[in-house]
Amino acid sequence: MTKTVPWEPPLASNELDHLVGALDRLRTTFRWKADGLDSTGLDQHVGVSALTLGGLLKHLAAVEDTTFSWKLAGQHPGEGIWHPETWGENDTEILSAVDDTPEQLYAAWDEAVGRSRDRLDRALAAGGLDQEVRDGDDAGNHANLRRLLFDLVEEYGRHTGHADLLREVVDGRVGEDPPPDWRPQSGAPLGWIREW
Repeated sequence: MTKTVPWEPPLASNELDHLVGALDRLRTTFRWKADGLDSTGLDQHVGVSALTLGGLLKHLAAVEDTTFSWKLAGQHPGEGIWHPETWGENDTEILSAVDDTPEQLYAAWDEAVGRSRDRLDRALAAGGLDQEVRDGDDAGNHANLRRLLFDLVEEYGRHTGHADLLREVVDGRVGEDPPPDWRPQSGAPLGWIREW
């Protein structure tokens, strides 16, 4: 059986291909759930929750950048973009998108994913999944690159579920995966999916 869409993970391959494939499928599904909305759609919330698709675009852009810069190598994820050294439990920089335009939100996420793919490729070439990264615990133990990837898959799994609910409230869009012919309506083409 061959892959029918570029975001589908391989049926049988190695650990790295499956891990990155699962992450890319979650990224794509999340992006599809958030795609094509104006400010009203991106600001829609469910019940008393303040969570919005716009907020999730911004939050996941920050997570992408900090995972493959701050956590991977202890490098700042981008002066003028994010300020992780000041983030607390409820920091509005990564939780609120009320002052951002749809164009800014889509660009922030699209560009962050592109940077992540480049940084991951360089890290893998330099040491593979077992290499120690900067992130660790208070006892001085360090995670490896594999752990960062699993954490990112978990993060996307959680927030793609949130996006399912939010998008259904906005316009009724439901479904597990994007249609095979889906391409983003808003933002830049998803160049980080190499087959496109």
